[in-house]
Amino acid sequence: MTTTTTASSKDAYEAFSEHRHYHYRGCAPDPDRPQYAAADDTLPLDAWGGSTEDDLPSTKRLGWQRRAIAICGRCPVLALCRTYANSELPGGGLAEPDGVQGGQTSLERHRALIQRRKATPPPVVLGPSAQQIGDQVREARLSKGWARKAAVLRQLAWETDAELIAYRAGMDLRTSNWHRAALCTLFGLDKETASRQQLLDAAIRYRVLPARTRIVPDGPWPIAAAPNTDGSRQRRLAPKRPTQLTLPALPDPPRTTLARARPV
Repeated sequence: MTTTTTASSKDAYEAFSEHRHYHYRGCAPDPDRPQYAAADDTLPLDAWGGSTEDDLPSTKRLGWQRRAIAICGRCPVLALCRTYANSELPGGGLAEPDGVQGGQTSLERHRALIQRRKATPPPVVLGPSAQQIGDQVREARLSKGWARKAAVLRQLAWETDAELIAYRAGMDLRTSNWHRAALCTLFGLDKETASRQQLLDAAIRYRVLPARTRIVPDGPWPIAAAPNTDGSRQRRLAPKRPTQLTLPALPDPPRTTLARARPV
C-alpha cells in the first residue's frame, strides 16, 4: 500500500497508519514470505496493486482481486483504510487512485468521487464589484491607447457589422476585435459570451458613452461583443444571422478614414 500522502489526506493517513491494529491488516506482508499477504500466504501483495503491465491473464488478476476484497472485509482497520483511500489530494485526485484499498476497487472509488462532486455545488466565483470596475475604467481612460478603444465603442453603437466598425474606427478588423475583447474584460464581462448590447450598456453605465447615445439595434439576431476575425463566435451566438458577401478581389479599406458625423 502506498504511504506517500499530501497535506489534504495527511490526517486520514495518520489515523489509519497509527491505529493499534494497523500492523495486523490483511494486506500486510507475511513475515516469512514478504511478497505475499499476511492473511493469506498464497495471495501475492500484487493482488492489491493496480498495475496491469505484466502478462498476468485477466481472469487470474480478477480472481486475485476478489480474494483481496474478501480479506479486506475481515480487516480490523477497514473503515480507516477506506476513509484514507477516498480522501482527496489538493489537486482533486484520490489519495489512492489505483488498486484495491479499503475493500473497494479503483473504479468504485472513482465513481464515489464523481458522485460527491455532483452532489457538491461548485463554488461561487465573485467577479469585480461595480466600484472596482469603475476604478479600472477611470484608470483606463487615462491610458495612452484609450482613444482607439473609445473610437471602437462609438462605432460599435452605430454599426452592427464587424468590418464596418473596424473601417470607421480607422483600424483593421483584428485590431478592432482585440479592442472589443479588451473592453469586455474592462467592464467585467465575459468576452466569450457577452453580447454587443451588454457591452454598450456597460459603457453607458460607467459613463464612457453618453446616456443619450443612439444605439442601432441588433435586429432579430444578437450580435457578439467580440467576435473572432472569421466571425465564428458571432455565428455561434447567432447561428441564423445572414453572412455578408465579400469580394476577395477588392482592395482592403484604408486604415484611417474621416469620422462620419452621426447624431448622438
